[in-house]
Amino acid sequence: MKNVFIYSDAFQGYRFSPEHPFNHLRVKLSFDLLQKGGFLREEDIRLPRMATDEEIALIHDWEYIDAVKRAGEGTLSKQEGMQFGLGTDDTPMFEGMHEASALLVGGTLTAVDYVLEGKAEHALNLGGGLHHGFSRKASGFCIYNDSSIAIKYIQKKYGLRVMYVDTDAHHGDGVQWSFYDDPNVCTVSIHETGRYLFPGTGAVNERGQGAGFGYSFNVPLDAFTEDESFLYAYRTLMQEVAAYFKPDVILTQNGADAHYHDPLTHLCSTIDIYREIPKIAHEIAHQYCNGRWIAVGGGGYDMWRVVPRAWSRVWLEMTGNRDVSGYLPPDWIEAWKGQAPVPLPLTWEDPPDMYQPIPRKKEIEEKNYLSLTKSLEIIRNNMKNLML
Repeated sequence: MKNVFIYSDAFQGYRFSPEHPFNHLRVKLSFDLLQKGGFLREEDIRLPRMATDEEIALIHDWEYIDAVKRAGEGTLSKQEGMQFGLGTDDTPMFEGMHEASALLVGGTLTAVDYVLEGKAEHALNLGGGLHHGFSRKASGFCIYNDSSIAIKYIQKKYGLRVMYVDTDAHHGDGVQWSFYDDPNVCTVSIHETGRYLFPGTGAVNERGQGAGFGYSFNVPLDAFTEDESFLYAYRTLMQEVAAYFKPDVILTQNGADAHYHDPLTHLCSTIDIYREIPKIAHEIAHQYCNGRWIAVGGGGYDMWRVVPRAWSRVWLEMTGNRDVSGYLPPDWIEAWKGQAPVPLPLTWEDPPDMYQPIPRKKEIEEKNYLSLTKSLEIIRNNMKNLML
């Protein structure tokens, strides 16, 4: 098979509360959109497995894993939970916390094995992408960091160099810090500047340390960044970093919260960037990695108008359907319009007049260009030295 789609309705078990902004119904909405559009066949779908404790412990401390288990059983006190970031407003405790989180991790590991055992070129797990989790602490809606675990798993089982690319509006801090001193993992994050947005990290001078210096790349975008500036930074960053690092495999985190409608961020992208982001990742995978591309989900908090269309684009790119346009499947709209608190979009595209013109557009673009240039100065200086 060329592509596999990792999915289970059990992903819905990762749910904090009905009011919490992180709602994995968005995975089901995306899955259903692809199925009703005729783009996802039964033979493409693979069930996720449960990650083992030993696999989770590739990144997470054993004491923390035990705390997550007890939180899910209702035996972890609030005071003890706070030490591990559990029981906070961002990451409330819920029943079955460990099992739900381990399934998301296992989904990403399932995707890894399909690609790296040569059973598929590309694999997608929209249930993954929880990039804020730390060794001993939950953070930003993320309990176990499936991407960090997957990278360690790839290193241990397959011995490959990994390029991790994160286009979530929030900085991919948990993954970056997990590999900050590792020259065999290159982390790339393009996100809204931490001056305004959680987690407050991801500055251009976060470049790695020790042997890992020069293998961490960040482009913090100014608030109200629009499509052109976002895509220029992303395309340039991807092409130059890939040529510099020459990865064996690419792992992309596909947060969908840079969109204008997202309630938690301040960027002004349209749905158009979500067609281009996976397209460029796909090209890089074939240019440097023999096509080996693993993709996961991430953030995205307008789950009705934005996330299903944005996440579907990753699968459409993987399967060679990048030119899909026009009306969404009417039966998808009919199936979900009764639950949606907002009118569902009717087309794959956004309306051209979705928001008023941004008055600081030129200033924003100049700031973003400066951030990009600073982030890439190590590569560009090295290239100049080679030419001398």
